[in-house]
Amino acid sequence: MATASALVRKYFSAYEAKDRKAMEEILSNDFIFTSPLDGQINRGTYFLRCWPNSGNIRAFVIEKVFEEGDEAFIRYESQKLDGEKFRNTEFFRTDGEKIKEVQVYFGSAETKRIA
Repeated sequence: MATASALVRKYFSAYEAKDRKAMEEILSNDFIFTSPLDGQINRGTYFLRCWPNSGNIRAFVIEKVFEEGDEAFIRYESQKLDGEKFRNTEFFRTDGEKIKEVQVYFGSAETKRIA
């Protein structure tokens, strides 16, 4: 049995490595994905619509993970291949072995701070 935070880290590692097989192994058959652009899509639709975006990602930097039981929130910064950065927060629900649900909350693009 894996912790929610361990599954979350595997999820981002698979996405960053563009390793679809690894991603398929950690998503449950009844997986649901929700984002501001995707309303509760199933596993098959996730791989058709969202997975191709892995080709645009260079890296994820995990800033914070909060875990409680089989659920976890994560905040991260992502860098795209073109150098653009953005931050998101995601909520994960697991069954202890696979990821059952992801809800994405979009953050902001990289901004320069005013001193």
